[in-house]
Amino acid sequence: MEQTSLADSPPQGQKLSIMKRLSYLLALLGVLIAVLLVSWFGFGNVVSAVSRIGWPEFGLIVGWQLVLFVILGLAWDLITPARTMRRPWVLIWGRMVRDAASNCLPFSQVGGFVFGARAVTLHGVEWHTATASTIVDVTAEFLAQIAFAGIGLGVLLARAPGSGVAVPVEIGIGVAVLACFAFVWLQKGAAPLFARLGRRIAGNWFADAEERVSVLQAELGLIYGHAGKLALGFMMHLIGWIGTGVAGWITYHALGVPIDFDDALAIEALLSAAAALAFLVPVNAGVQEAGYAALGAIFGVPPELSLGVSLVRRARDIVAGVPILLIWQYVEMRHLRIGRREAEVG
Repeated sequence: MEQTSLADSPPQGQKLSIMKRLSYLLALLGVLIAVLLVSWFGFGNVVSAVSRIGWPEFGLIVGWQLVLFVILGLAWDLITPARTMRRPWVLIWGRMVRDAASNCLPFSQVGGFVFGARAVTLHGVEWHTATASTIVDVTAEFLAQIAFAGIGLGVLLARAPGSGVAVPVEIGIGVAVLACFAFVWLQKGAAPLFARLGRRIAGNWFADAEERVSVLQAELGLIYGHAGKLALGFMMHLIGWIGTGVAGWITYHALGVPIDFDDALAIEALLSAAAALAFLVPVNAGVQEAGYAALGAIFGVPPELSLGVSLVRRARDIVAGVPILLIWQYVEMRHLRIGRREAEVG
C-alpha cells in the first residue's frame, strides 16, 4: 500500500515544474490583459499621461521607494533574533533583493521570499534564521496588509458607499479578520497567532522546510517568544503599507491628478488586497493595471491616467530593481568563487 501511495503522488520536481508552468501561463495572461487595457483606453492617451512626469518627479518616486526599502528592512530586522555582529543593513539589503526579484523576475512572490532569504545568508545570517525570520516577517506583513486593506475599505465606504467593489472587499477582509480573531481567541495571545500562520506559510513556501524541521521549529519558537517584537514588526509594516499610499499619491500628482491623499491611500490599499489574492501571478501582470483602472474610476480618475500610474510604477520597479539584482548576482558569483578556492585549497 505504501509503494502504491508513493507511486501515485507526483515527485517534488514535477510539482515545481507544474507550478512554474502555471506561473508563466498566468504571467502571459496578465500581460495580455495589460496590453488590451492600454489599447482599449488608447495607447497615445496613456503615453501622453506618462510623459507629464519629468525626471525630478520620477527621481522622487524612485527615492521614496528606497525609503520604503529601509522601513520594510527594519521591520524584518525587528523580529529577527539578535545575533553577534548582526547589522540592520543586511536585512534591509535582503528586503531589497526580495522585492526586486518579485517585481522584476518572472516568478511569483514566493520566489522573491526565497531569494531574499538567500541574499542575507551570503552576509553571515544562518539559513534557519533567514528562513524562520522570513516566514514571520511575511506573516507580520500579511496581518498589516489586512489592516491596511481595512483602512482602504473605510475610505471607499465613505466616498462611494454604493460601489460594487465594496461588497467583495468587505467579505474578504471580514473573513481574514475573523480568522485572526479566532486564532487569538483559541491560542490566547498574539505570539501563537504568528506561530500558526507562520507554520502554514512555511509549508506552502519552503519546499525543503520539512527536511530540517527541528532546527527551523526551534528558531521559529525563539522568534514567537518575543510578542513585543512581533507587535513592533507589525506596526513597522503598517507604516510601510501607508508609505505605499504616499507613493501612489506622489505619482498621481506627478501626472497632474489632484487626488486627495486618502483617496490615493484607498486605491493602493485595495490594490494590495487584489495583488495578495493573485500572489501566483508574476509581477502582478495585468492585476496591477486592471486594479488601477477600476479603482481609479471609482475615485474619479480617468482610466488612462490610472494606467499611466501603473506604468510609472513598473518603470520605478525596474530602475530600482535591476541594479539590485545585478549587485546580488555579483555577490553570488563572488561567493561561489571563494567557495571553490577554499575547496581546492582544502
